[in-house]
Amino acid sequence: MRKYLLPKEGQFYKANMHTHTTVSDGQMTPAEIKKVYQDHGYSIVAFTDHDVFVPHHDLTDDKFLALAGVEVAVSEDIPDVEFASQKTYHLNFYARSADITEFPLFSEKRVGQSIRGSITPEMLKYDYRISYGQEDINKAIRFADDCGFFASYNHPVWSMQTYKDYGDLENVWGVEVFNSGCFITGRDETIIPWEDLLRQGKKPFPLATDDAHTLRDCCGGFLMVKAKELTYPTVIQALEKGDFYATTGPRIYELWLEGTVLHISCSPAQQVNLTAENRWTHNHFAMPDLRTEINMDISTWFRIAKEAKEKLNRNSYFRITVKDQAGKAAYTRAYFYDELVGDEE
Repeated sequence: MRKYLLPKEGQFYKANMHTHTTVSDGQMTPAEIKKVYQDHGYSIVAFTDHDVFVPHHDLTDDKFLALAGVEVAVSEDIPDVEFASQKTYHLNFYARSADITEFPLFSEKRVGQSIRGSITPEMLKYDYRISYGQEDINKAIRFADDCGFFASYNHPVWSMQTYKDYGDLENVWGVEVFNSGCFITGRDETIIPWEDLLRQGKKPFPLATDDAHTLRDCCGGFLMVKAKELTYPTVIQALEKGDFYATTGPRIYELWLEGTVLHISCSPAQQVNLTAENRWTHNHFAMPDLRTEINMDISTWFRIAKEAKEKLNRNSYFRITVKDQAGKAAYTRAYFYDELVGDEE
């Protein structure tokens, strides 16, 4: 019997989860953002302007869903040192419900001069201060969760952060492994922070985003979200469950297990890798021909994972990467041993 790692039912919706508009420091209005992304086949855009939470549900229709979010920056506070030399946390907070109208983590102190025109009187009743450091960031993530928001950890490379800055983060829903705006300016993001958290048994999802401020940032990295319908609650549920993959181009159409055989159906791929937290891997290289169907016998992974569970109390995982001829990549979430040895679906 097959266990579907990407849902069998529903359809894929193309999504950008990190977007800035003229509400903060973006160059396009929310309506212009909608047109650009719809013209490139997107159905979902999360509007995550800096520091001010401004939903755009008026843009939602039967073919487009506007998710409500906000990006919060918490930087080192070192006197007489330029911001460019200071480390910073950037986190997106996404509203679980379209009924949420306020963001209790707002603080006027964090709002830059160019964004002050977007502050409303309702925002000013909040003044949630966050100091630089993992303890305060974790506290903010917990508080946001209580208020109906879940959080992503954005562009750690651009933010000049190392394991000391992110290794103890908790309850992070996703980590950016690709950020189009950073990539264009030469600050390539990496899978390392995501994998560092996975190796601790934490379960963040991989995110490929645009962090769009200008037209050139748009449509570089995206999620393919599988949901039964294009509605706010259904899409949020799919996002929180991890019913998506992150990609800069390649598509994954099916992913399922039958016994210990993993099946992958994808767009033409030159390379498909199974990567585990241990050193066992399973790799397919298609040269010169490309592959669209791959079956992997991963019984060895199950044997090693079972041993690690019993003797090391380690919950092993694997993840899949699909690469095309251009070197663009798609990343699945990590699938953990405990969830795979339960009842088959």
